[in-house]
Amino acid sequence: MEMFIDGAWRPAVSGARQTVTAPATGEVVDTVPTGDARDADIAIAAAAHAFECWKTVPMAERVRLQKVCAQAMRDKADQVGAVLNRELGRPIGACVAEITRSADLLDVYAEEGLRLSATMSLASGPGEKTIVTRDPLGVVVAITPFNYPITLLMFKLGAAIIAGCTVVAKPAEDTPLSTLMLAEIFHQAGLPEGVFNVVTGRGRGIGAAMIEHPVPRKIAFTGGTAAGKAIAAAATGTMKRVTLELGGQSAAIVCADADLEKATTAIARHGFANSGQFCYRVNRVYVERPVYDAFLERLTVKAARLTLAPAGGDGDLGPLVNEKIYTNSEVQVSDARKKGARILLGGERQTGPGFDDGFFFPPTLIADANHDMLVLTEETFGPVLGICPVDDAKDALAFANDNRYGLAGFVFAGDLAKGMTLCERLEAGSVWLNDIHRSSHYVPFGGMKESGLGREKGRYGVESYMEYKTMYLSYEIPA
Repeated sequence: MEMFIDGAWRPAVSGARQTVTAPATGEVVDTVPTGDARDADIAIAAAAHAFECWKTVPMAERVRLQKVCAQAMRDKADQVGAVLNRELGRPIGACVAEITRSADLLDVYAEEGLRLSATMSLASGPGEKTIVTRDPLGVVVAITPFNYPITLLMFKLGAAIIAGCTVVAKPAEDTPLSTLMLAEIFHQAGLPEGVFNVVTGRGRGIGAAMIEHPVPRKIAFTGGTAAGKAIAAAATGTMKRVTLELGGQSAAIVCADADLEKATTAIARHGFANSGQFCYRVNRVYVERPVYDAFLERLTVKAARLTLAPAGGDGDLGPLVNEKIYTNSEVQVSDARKKGARILLGGERQTGPGFDDGFFFPPTLIADANHDMLVLTEETFGPVLGICPVDDAKDALAFANDNRYGLAGFVFAGDLAKGMTLCERLEAGSVWLNDIHRSSHYVPFGGMKESGLGREKGRYGVESYMEYKTMYLSYEIPA
């Protein structure tokens, strides 16, 4: 595939290309251009030209077009999902579900666009009016990771275009194909040329060129904390807005009076979804000692039921996307084992027919973990869960907050007053009590501390792509 710029497919100016491989087999799926600063210039110029028209399109028409694009996503979900399955390795059903759920977010953003309004102060003097309105920021650079490439793109794209901005997206090197497909689908659905452009290449090449480019007014990034800090620093050169959704090392607290059946079901489901490759998964669990053994027993049974899908086969979980991501899990398990933890489940690379050519790691439970171990202090981004016994909920809360990340938290407690107090005191952008649901499209999503800056989803997401403007009007009052 080629890059999609200004409504058309284009190769890189240099002609250079890079491969996209299937993590389940190591086979080459396709190639895409390796763009550089020249390609960044072309894409940004297209987006800037389109912005001059797109920002004047009435909101009702933007809403109509966005809803058409959302429906086109649903209509093509099987095709896009199949490509996503090949480049990411996640089981096909979950890939298709990502496309349809992302289409729902487009509709939510469209609805929020209709609710945007200006205000007029009633405190102005005779012959004066003060209006506060909001203008779209301009060209937006959206940089997305591999793990949920369509969902995390829609976090940004759906809000930006309904606000009146235009977008240049750079998908992850591992998973560019589904994003490129989507750009063509949106163009065919009627989105004007240049409103949604997709470039491909490496982060330190075309990505850096776009971040440092003087024209874009915002960088929206989901990815690692180190990269996010570098983007934030670079963006200050031209005072670009930034939304950064970065790493997580999210903690769950299980109190002695918790419903262990519900807690273990939720933690097994959420901790190992997408083979643990998402930022707000349960990464570590603190369990009060009176129920520690019972919790471990139930969680082990449920996690053991999860199956790996071999290449060409079915299962609950797919491979990890590449060797670097795979290595995180292997290193953390080895570290915990050396420091005295018990490996209750998993812990070794899955091998055999259908597995040997991919980066398969089974659901892994590490019991008796402590804060000398990487699994309780560093993001895993894999199917590894660290579990630590604690004397009481106060200790659990202290451990949970003793971390540089603050993306999500989870609490399980029978006493609702105790549970609510723990939720209020957890240093995290989103907290769940007594179950773990999908994050809602209508409420803000983002983190505290080194988990990022800003919020996405709902009206909060749309507003982050707009600039306040105050207009002072004066007029002669008729006699």
